[in-house]
Amino acid sequence: GVETLEQNATHKVIMDRDGAKKRVHKEHRLLSMDQWLEYPVKDRKTWREYKKRLNPHSPARYPLWWKEEKERYKERSYPLGITVGSFFGWMRNWIGLENLSYMMSDDPSLIEEINEHLEYFIIETIKPVLEDIDFDFAYFWEHMAYKTGSLVSPSFVKEYMVPHYKRIVELLHSKGVDIITLDSDGNIWELIPIWLDCGINGVLPNEVAAGMDIVRMRKKFGKNLIIAGGIDKRVLSRGKKDIEKEVMSKVPYLLSTSGYFPCIDHSVPPDVPFDNYSYYLELIRKLV
Repeated sequence: GVETLEQNATHKVIMDRDGAKKRVHKEHRLLSMDQWLEYPVKDRKTWREYKKRLNPHSPARYPLWWKEEKERYKERSYPLGITVGSFFGWMRNWIGLENLSYMMSDDPSLIEEINEHLEYFIIETIKPVLEDIDFDFAYFWEHMAYKTGSLVSPSFVKEYMVPHYKRIVELLHSKGVDIITLDSDGNIWELIPIWLDCGINGVLPNEVAAGMDIVRMRKKFGKNLIIAGGIDKRVLSRGKKDIEKEVMSKVPYLLSTSGYFPCIDHSVPPDVPFDNYSYYLELIRKLV
């Protein structure tokens, strides 16, 4: 849960569910960025303490109504996915980006120790669910890029993350899950080939402001890559002509190639009028 440590008229300081200390806006948190004050994992000692929380066999991993829930899933008439965790993204939340960047250089063996446990934790957590339910897709969460490129070098990803990705992907493939997506904001051009080599074959949300061009992506990677998003969220705050131009310049072509899920490239900004969003939805519905 979330614990409130202190507050004033506009802000409060909280301890979030990951154990990070943040200052957040009380009324407009969804429209603002949290200020990160302190992270739970600082070194090997604090990692080994934090690791106790990551027990894949804890009964709390599954709800009390899981038996009934899984039977309902078996009778579903819609696609169902399974979240399969994170490596860089979780470490960034627990350690902090700056601290994590130093740790990669100063203590890479600790990074590998954390990743080894995360692989074990993820596999042991999802295995029982994969035995019970046939999933249509899987979903990694990373958020490991910014406006102009990756937050971590491709060589580091290949050495310290790829082996763990591959073992999770191997498990998913063995259970018939062949659509494996990954969510990372920012400019991910240099990471896509690495993920494809791991068997991760879908990416989102493909932020236009970070240089992600989904038409170019399709032409570069072909049908090997499943694409979601890539419609510029900023355009929705402009006029209908701009919205139509953005949608029609991308969506018809991508849909004709298959393997594309049309949606905007992140959350809807607060300055988007409802009429504009409704018009955008109407365009998409006509095309699909």
